[in-house]
Amino acid sequence: MSLPETLHLPAFQSLTLAILLFFVGQKVAAAWEPLRRYNIPEPVVGGFLCASVVGLAYAVLGLRIEFDLQVRDTLLLYFFAGIGLKSDLKTLKEGGKPLLILLALASGFIVLQNLLGMGVAELFGLDPRAGLMTGSISLTGGVATTLSWAPHFVDQLGIANAMELGMASNMVGLIAACTIGGPIAGWLMRRYAIQGSGTTALDVGVSLQQATVKLDYYGVLRALLWLNLALMIGGVLTPLFQQAGLQLPMFVGCLIGGIVLRNTAGRWMLGRRYRRLGQFHWHSMREGLAMISDICLGLFLTMALMGLQLWVLEGVLGFVLTVLVLQVLLAIAFTTFIVFRTMGRDYEAAVVCAGFGGITLGSTATAVANMTAVARSHGAAHRAFIVVPLVCGFFVDIVNALVIQFLVR
Repeated sequence: MSLPETLHLPAFQSLTLAILLFFVGQKVAAAWEPLRRYNIPEPVVGGFLCASVVGLAYAVLGLRIEFDLQVRDTLLLYFFAGIGLKSDLKTLKEGGKPLLILLALASGFIVLQNLLGMGVAELFGLDPRAGLMTGSISLTGGVATTLSWAPHFVDQLGIANAMELGMASNMVGLIAACTIGGPIAGWLMRRYAIQGSGTTALDVGVSLQQATVKLDYYGVLRALLWLNLALMIGGVLTPLFQQAGLQLPMFVGCLIGGIVLRNTAGRWMLGRRYRRLGQFHWHSMREGLAMISDICLGLFLTMALMGLQLWVLEGVLGFVLTVLVLQVLLAIAFTTFIVFRTMGRDYEAAVVCAGFGGITLGSTATAVANMTAVARSHGAAHRAFIVVPLVCGFFVDIVNALVIQFLVR
């Protein structure tokens, strides 16, 4: 059997296609009522359509289509830097107890996730530790954590297909995370007769009722300047984390960089002498920062899904599908029966539940995209947008690293 022909799209063409797919997803989501009803994010629709076409081309024509997705990783860094820049420590205090509760829930779920993966691996006659690649490494940790741990599993533990297991699990988990968040929130709101907040001033993006957003030319440039500075700080912090033994992805460093800038340089600018100037500075860049963050999130998610290589599932399909079906069912049950009740049984809790699948099955970007889709239809949920990104963008990665290091021994 001859190897399939490969068609490689360079970075510029890949980014252009992602923009086109975003608009395709927007049109399809607007035209198909079930997608609107279940709050499926628009980037998910366009990206998954592309992944399906690419998979079909491989299966029918033997044509392997690959995209240069370097831009995707940069978009993710900008998105997390933007979250950091919007994180005033005074506002973070509002997270308080809910943040600690959600972190405890996510930490407990990491343990359940790994125990499930290891148990199913043993049932299939595999090394139980191979199940970790279908647990929190690939699902809670995402692509970056999978790439970091795969060489250790191959070289030290002798699990030759560890990379394939991890990437396939991450692929299925990402798709599941994109599709369960909105429906879970919608079901909870209907089941408990919960009304949205009705507030149109969203933390990410704009509501469906907002036709236009006022932007300031210099405000956009200010936002871009501070985002770049946050990325520079992230580039310094990430190697320091690695030297300390924490395999945290680059976006965590950029998130921290944004928080540091907002609460050091921002505090200095908002000091007594410069209070009026500082307030104008941060206020003028607010809309620009929201716009850049929204664009980066949408295009990142589109590119993440369009880059899925469905043929990676060949050879491990039975095991991966079995364990992932169980993982998704566990996430749904845990979210609806434990997370919702523990987080307060209100609209904010429903939005948190929309994002919890992103924490446990996909990525922080997926979590925020799911929450944004719900908020655009039902109103802002400020506490949820403070708590969830901090938990799944920073704290849970530290917990995950510690749990993995304990279980691989």
